[in-house]
Amino acid sequence: MQNIYEVQAANRWKSIVVVAGFFIFISLSLYVISHAMGIYLGYSPGGLGSVGIALIISGMLSFTSYWWSDKIVLSLSGARKANRKEHFHFYTATENLAIAAGMPMPALYVIDDTAPNAFATGRDPEHAAVCATTGLIQMLNRTELEGVIAHELTHIKNYDTRLMSVVSIMVGSLALLADWLLRITWWGGGRKSDDDNKGGQLGAIILVLGIIFAILSPIIAQLIQLAISRRREFSADAGAVAITRQPSGLMSALKKIAVDREPLEAANKATAHLYIVNPFKGNDKRAVTWFAGLFNTHPPVEQRIKALEKMA
Repeated sequence: MQNIYEVQAANRWKSIVVVAGFFIFISLSLYVISHAMGIYLGYSPGGLGSVGIALIISGMLSFTSYWWSDKIVLSLSGARKANRKEHFHFYTATENLAIAAGMPMPALYVIDDTAPNAFATGRDPEHAAVCATTGLIQMLNRTELEGVIAHELTHIKNYDTRLMSVVSIMVGSLALLADWLLRITWWGGGRKSDDDNKGGQLGAIILVLGIIFAILSPIIAQLIQLAISRRREFSADAGAVAITRQPSGLMSALKKIAVDREPLEAANKATAHLYIVNPFKGNDKRAVTWFAGLFNTHPPVEQRIKALEKMA
């Protein structure tokens, strides 16, 4: 049996390592791709103009995602505000758990869908929301519902919702810059000058490396993004146990949700990583290899339950 706080500390350290590696990879990719683009367009290899443009675009998108992420996600999901009278257990359980977790009461929303699922969104605990489907509220008993809500509150308390928004924007910015380089090299438009000839073999090498990074880096970045998402789920599970002190509640909830094979109609690829389990369950094939598991937004429910059992 593992101590809850030992599990949280281990998950936190693993997440730090993965996130640090991600930012280093993103920085390296932006550097190589922007230099290659500069060389192709006739600038010197040391020019940082493309990096500046990429950072400006990334900053604008990051600010939009940071400030309005909750409204954007809730709108995309077709969510409506929860009613205390209509969704009494959902409302009161969240009130009690927010007090236990020492955090503000988040706004509550529901999605009218029989597929059981839930997610949290928002830039910080003061501007956060927890959303559950009507199917989840109807399927789970009070203890199981508390386990799911505590999981989502942990995402908010740990600023996972903010982290995943920033990571998603960085992946998108890298893909945008890579697409620019591939398009201009494919369609032509490079400018020849005396400065180009001065670059010599170094310029040619950087251009080739830039094309390689433009092809591979968006794929690798997305894989790292998914790895971060999976790691945060383990951390949120441990956090839920720390709040409720009842691993059995979340374990039972995960089992019930996993058994139901109905996909969530309101979900899409942009929001799938937010949910407590993969919302595309109806189309989800069980990962049979380590390589296949790299493309999953969530760790297998079986692994999560085994980790929870160690805390029981």
